[in-house]
Amino acid sequence: MKLGEIAQRLNCELEGDADIPITGVAGIEEATQGQLTFLANPHYRPALRTTRASAILVSRKVGSVPLAALRSENPYLDFARAIEFFYESPRYAPGIHPTAVIAANTKIGANAHVGPYCFVDENVEIGRNAVLHSFVTVYRGARIGDEFFAHSHTCIREGCRIGNRVILQNGVVVGGDGFGFARQADGRWYKMRQSGITVIEDDVEIQANSAVDRATIGETRVGRGSKLDDFVLVGHSAKIGEDTLLCGQVGLAGSTHVGSRCILAGQVGCSGHLTVGDDAILTAQTGLGQDVPDGAIFSGSPAIPNDAWRKSIAVYNRLPELRKTVNKLKAEVERLAKGKRASA
Repeated sequence: MKLGEIAQRLNCELEGDADIPITGVAGIEEATQGQLTFLANPHYRPALRTTRASAILVSRKVGSVPLAALRSENPYLDFARAIEFFYESPRYAPGIHPTAVIAANTKIGANAHVGPYCFVDENVEIGRNAVLHSFVTVYRGARIGDEFFAHSHTCIREGCRIGNRVILQNGVVVGGDGFGFARQADGRWYKMRQSGITVIEDDVEIQANSAVDRATIGETRVGRGSKLDDFVLVGHSAKIGEDTLLCGQVGLAGSTHVGSRCILAGQVGCSGHLTVGDDAILTAQTGLGQDVPDGAIFSGSPAIPNDAWRKSIAVYNRLPELRKTVNKLKAEVERLAKGKRASA
């Protein structure tokens, strides 16, 4: 593929030779001749001097670069689109593998692929062009939309609802029992029956080994277009809005409500029954014990507004120096007080 063709398909402004052949894509530090790379993070700008790539996707605001360039409003997004020019995900032929166990009253849409050792229980509905890769389990009464893809060892529990174009990576559990127990008079725990379901709306992707628990009553819901990273836990009766990101090892206790277009960075933990407003950001390792208003940025544990947290961290880093200063001032005050007592 020629660079000019890529520029046209991405609607980017071309700087350089349109006839440069491009055979693939790569990161700026690993790229070799014939590959297209990108620059979105200023941290990698020094690599412009050493990259061996034949061309680069850069912002229109970036100055001159020492190689052919495609000027883009969003280099990272356009690089994601460019990957698809050179890499196509594996396709799976329609059909049911002979080792799969499928209940007689299950409804499976046209062109679906059910791979080795999958189990689909009674009264399940699965849409068109779905793929159940291998060792996938779907409990009775589940409803799954079109273009669904479940990688190996995923599990969809009874009665859960999954929309169209949902992707579940390896080891995901949708609708496992919520963590609900009531303490009895003798101190023992009584298991609360988890009678609700989990609803996953359209265009959601859940990464490996994550769990979205079913509700004790009602439903747990993940909104359209939201993305959950590896090792994420969404507790029972939690609600997540649209286009929200939950990054690695985020944990939401039961009945947490997270708005739309939020970002919860790695290892954020939320107490239960909290509300995080739309467009909010919780930075990495935030421990949240309070509601967060729309558009706010919170950090730290316990969480506080990001501006206050940054000032606090600046002070924290200077604590050894401040301790020495305080000790000197204390000694000086004591010396002056001793002198006054002696003169009296």
